[in-house]
Amino acid sequence: MVQKIRFKRILLKLSGETLGGKGGFGIDTKAAEYVAREVVSARALGCEIAIVIGGGNFIRGEKLSHMGIDRATADQMGMLGTVINALVLQSELEKHKLYTRVMSAITMIEVAEPFIRRRALRHLEKGRIVVFAGGTGSPYFSTDTAAALRASEIKADAILKATNVRGVFAADPKKNKGAKFIREINPLEMVKKGLRVMDLTAVALSMENKIPVIVFDAFKKGNLAKIIRGEKIGSEIRVR
Repeated sequence: MVQKIRFKRILLKLSGETLGGKGGFGIDTKAAEYVAREVVSARALGCEIAIVIGGGNFIRGEKLSHMGIDRATADQMGMLGTVINALVLQSELEKHKLYTRVMSAITMIEVAEPFIRRRALRHLEKGRIVVFAGGTGSPYFSTDTAAALRASEIKADAILKATNVRGVFAADPKKNKGAKFIREINPLEMVKKGLRVMDLTAVALSMENKIPVIVFDAFKKGNLAKIIRGEKIGSEIRVR
């Protein structure tokens, strides 16, 4: 019997640090295995899943630019980091018999398919996991923006942004333990309050295309599947 689910197609946004484990740098195979198992559980519900992953566990373009490297070049280096992470995810997911396609916004046909919207949609319709790498393919855009862009292109029902905290807070919960948890908020209110959940370009894209964003703790087992089933997990950035 097929379970009733809230979202039929989602875009899962993962930071590179998710695969870095406790150290947050490089690849932690146990962390990658954990992420894969969470995706497997979510896919078993019948939800179509696309993923955008960052490269912060290797390189952050903005940080490198502050060190004197040309910003466009630094961002391109960061894009390469996302491809490494996408290939790691593909390997882990396929260990669990989930057919996975890596599609890159920058051309590297020996290791990934080029991003072609109609092909991505076909993969999803066939039940494959699609991992989008290379950000938007252009410098100066974050992987949050890449997530909002790809979600819009594939007509995702929601963007699920995985973090290492419960959701959105009025202040940094790691610095302020009394920070108020925010269950629901609209994008304009979020921007007005200066909450850096996503960058402004990503927020604008999700608003324009009416795609809700749910921010949740990726490291609490089962959260991803619970959200897809419709449980109130994390914080929702409402767009309707």
